[in-house]
Order: sequence, then structure tokens, then C-alpha cells
Amino acid sequence: MRRTDKRRPLVAALVLPLLVGVLGACGYGSRAEKGGGADPVAAQGTRIDGLDEVRIGYFANVTHATALVGTGKGFFQKELGGTKVRSQVFNAGPSEIEALNAGAIDIGWIGPSPAINGYAKAKGKNLRIVAGSASGGVSLVVDPDRIGSLDDLRGKRIATPQLGNTQDVALLHFLAERKLKVDPATGRGDVTVIRQDNKEIPTSFERGDLDGAWVPEPTASRLVAAGGTVLLDERKLWPEGRFVITNVIVSQKFLREHPKVVEAVLRGSVRTNAWIGQHPDEAKRAVDDRLRAVSGKPLPQKVLDPAFRNVDVLDDPLAATLREQADHAVSAGLLDSVDLRGIYDLTILNKVLAAEGRPAVDDAGLGST
Repeated sequence: MRRTDKRRPLVAALVLPLLVGVLGACGYGSRAEKGGGADPVAAQGTRIDGLDEVRIGYFANVTHATALVGTGKGFFQKELGGTKVRSQVFNAGPSEIEALNAGAIDIGWIGPSPAINGYAKAKGKNLRIVAGSASGGVSLVVDPDRIGSLDDLRGKRIATPQLGNTQDVALLHFLAERKLKVDPATGRGDVTVIRQDNKEIPTSFERGDLDGAWVPEPTASRLVAAGGTVLLDERKLWPEGRFVITNVIVSQKFLREHPKVVEAVLRGSVRTNAWIGQHPDEAKRAVDDRLRAVSGKPLPQKVLDPAFRNVDVLDDPLAATLREQADHAVSAGLLDSVDLRGIYDLTILNKVLAAEGRPAVDDAGLGST
């Protein structure tokens, strides 16, 4: 797992989902939230803004390593003093957005599609993206006995985690670029796109019901452990190999009322990412420990090692790549265009980065005024 912080150039227009009811999974699971409660490190000292606790949401997923390590190792709690960190673990982006909208959580780690979809559905009134967290960690894994090259995709069955989710959009765009036609709603066409929960994809793959899957970590590494081959690492499709897979979002109400708490969490996030970059082996163990604690299921070493290696943690939200992913959804026929300016507020993040002697990151023209 590498830590990176370079800015990306501006790209094209933003979009509003036509399939609002289905767009938005972060890429790992599609069920309701589970777990939650107080985190393992005790709150000590003065409460920030007199606030008793801050409620943080994330997934039990390697692409959410910042949240897993930050809570498990106490990086967030150290910055928050007497304000207690309380976590809620989710299985799907839509349920996390619902929790944010309902005031059940204040800050969340989430993928680009649910962030865009949630912001658009609320007409820009509910959330802001305030930092990045991860890039990469997505691959097309195939049965090598059925697919030997990218030229063999016609007529095959390829899974994605959910209709309109981040990986579904990426696959549809990729197929369209290769002149392979697929109906975005049904998944039927030159390639059959099967939308299935990430937790179910490895079983279907082992049964032979799938020829491959475009999936995030650790599902990609699970498929490799089951005999699959990585046909394409999505990083190869992006300049410098970087594209956003996890953002940090905040309720606009919470951001207005408790900016010092948001600053403390982002300072903890930045310092967590720095520590991951400096201590990769210990960080990998910390991810596994936290996965065991919140889900009861640690990852096998042959899955954890490559999954961790394939994800890059970062602070930059790579705003331009979120715009480009939105463009891909438009070209795939899943989204209609809309102006999403204001989805980012990187003011506090850039303040934290400046204090760490680091350069500011860019919002690609999508910042709030």
C-alpha cells in the first residue's frame, strides 16, 4: 500500500443519476449496516467544542484502510481528546448516505458513486467531500481457462457489485471503449454483465457461473486465491495509475456547527495515512486486526497481502478523476448531466496539510463557495 498526494488535471462535466434507486454502492456489499459502537481507544482530555462524541461510518474493507487503522490504532481519538469516536460499519453506500442524511453519522468513508448520487439526490444540500482516502484497488479478474486476453470478452459473463456502482460504471465504460455493446439497465449484450453482491461473487466464480468480475479489494484477491487471473488492473487505465476509490464525506450541518471536530478527524486521517506509508507491515496487521474486530472475519494471508498491496492510501480526493468517472457513467447511459459544483470543501484539509508542511490539494473546480 503506497501513500500518494499529486494533483490531477481538470476534466469534463458532472452528472445526475437517472437510476437513482440503484446507483451508489461503494463497491463492497449491498446489505444494510451492521455493528457499531465505541472504539477501542478511550477518550481522554478536553472535549472539542464541548461535543461528547463524533459518529464515523466506514466499510470493513481494505479500500477503507484509513478508517480501519485510524480507529483501531487511535489516531482519530488522539486528535479528538475527550470527544469520543463512535463507529458504524456499513455494507453499502446507500445505507451510509441514508445514515448521514438522517443524522445517524457525522462523517463517513465512502466511494465516488454514492457520494455523487447522494449529493445529487439532495440537490447539493446534504454532504461535502472533505478529503480523499484511497486510490486503486480494483481489478478485472477472470477464469484463465475461459478468458485468455481482453479480446476474449465477447459472449462472456462478467460480474460487478451492483447496478450503477463505481465498478459497474468502469466496466460498462471499458466495454464501450472496446466497441462491445451492453444495455446498461439489463446488463445484456455482447458481454453479459451480472450484478451481484461482492460477498457472493467468489462463490459464483468457483461454481463456474461467472467468467470473471470487475471488483474492488479484497474481492479481487479472493478470486485470485480461488484460481482467477488478474486480466486488468484498473490503475493501468488512469494517468499516473491513480483514481479515487474512497472519499471522506461530512454532513454539511455538522461541518458548519463543528468545524474543529472535522479538523481533528482530518488531522487524524492525514497522520494515519502517513503512518501507513511509513509502517506498511504493521499497518497491514492493523487492518486485519480491525477487520477481525468489526466483522469477526479476518482475511486469509494470501488475500490480505495482495489486497493491501493493491490499494494506495492518500489525502488528495483526486477530484478530477471523480469528474471523469461521472463522465464515464454518462457515456455508459447510466447518468444524465447536472452541475455538481460545491460537492467539495477542501478548506480544512488544506489547512491540516499546510500545518504538516505539505502542499494544498485541488478540487478541480468543484469546491463550495
